[in-house]
Amino acid sequence: MKELGFYLHIPFCKSKCIYCDFNSFAQKDDCIEPYIKAVKKEIEEYAKQNKDVLIKTIYIGGGTPSYIKEKYIKEIIETIRSNFEIIPNAEITIEINPGTVNRRKLNTYYKAGINRLSIGLQSTNDKLLKQLGRVHDFEDFLETLRLANTIGFSNISADCMIGLPNQTIYDVEETLNVLINLRLTHISVYSLIVEPNTPLEKKINSGELKLPDEEIERYMYWFAKRKLEENGYLHYEISNFAKPLFRSKHNLDCWNQKEYKGFGVSASSYENEIRYTNISSIEKYVENVQNGQFKKNYIVEEKQDRETMMKEYMLLGLRKITGVSINQFRKKFGTIPIFKYNKEITKLTNEGLIESNGINIRLTKKGLDLANLVWEEFV
Repeated sequence: MKELGFYLHIPFCKSKCIYCDFNSFAQKDDCIEPYIKAVKKEIEEYAKQNKDVLIKTIYIGGGTPSYIKEKYIKEIIETIRSNFEIIPNAEITIEINPGTVNRRKLNTYYKAGINRLSIGLQSTNDKLLKQLGRVHDFEDFLETLRLANTIGFSNISADCMIGLPNQTIYDVEETLNVLINLRLTHISVYSLIVEPNTPLEKKINSGELKLPDEEIERYMYWFAKRKLEENGYLHYEISNFAKPLFRSKHNLDCWNQKEYKGFGVSASSYENEIRYTNISSIEKYVENVQNGQFKKNYIVEEKQDRETMMKEYMLLGLRKITGVSINQFRKKFGTIPIFKYNKEITKLTNEGLIESNGINIRLTKKGLDLANLVWEEFV
């Protein structure tokens, strides 16, 4: 059977954070019910065309999936279960934000089979949270975590951000100390990216907000890495740290170039060496599904050939701290990456961006700092 991960995009939010450029929407509650119906129809239509599919992971992201009524999340999972076989103990994740969940919602998620929570904290500093436009404070996070533990969730991740305006290294240290003491199984540490045409960009350009110096932001990153590793968290991807056995299976499959199928607006898919994405308009997406014109929602981004697949395998592999396995590359493509990309690897090695021990090719400390540059070099 064909093994896949499923991604479900829930694009609704209580409000938009000032840094967010994801395809998400506030004040579109009237669209929620027809959108969920359309997602379920898309799942059912995919099942008609794909009989031999085994689901390895399910990831419900957004937006803020926990913003909508819990019955909709339950209905989506039930639709998947009734149309596909899911492996035993499959990792089923939902992203939630404090301030948008309660005991009833979390209990419904748990009973529906969700076994992993990804909580958007960002910081324990309430002033920074307010500055970012978050809908919660630190106490909301603690209450959400308390409820989740009481209900029975044991695999819980939290996101935090570095490089925020007005953020100090002491803010980062406080956030990490709290998360470590709470014994979370997974912690993501993301560097703030100022996206074009966001309220954050406007505030920075106007001088209302000021980013920390690049050297300070990089110090925050390496401080977080050292702190988390000293406390038993494995640094397995540029921005992700996990206790043993609690790495994100869904994301690892994506970085290992495994296939996945996305449902909902802007959801990406990778199947049969083709990368495609759903359209971004909620209204048009729903209309196409209602009219049975499912393919009108697809935008093909890339039909890969062998050369493209090999380049992408290298790029995705360099996201992982272990890097690219030379042996796995050879098994998949019948050649050795050191020979195939000798010119590029030699150049990047001389620049101190990557290193090879004959088993793996991976980023150096400098390479981690300049990861975007590394990927551009290979492209």
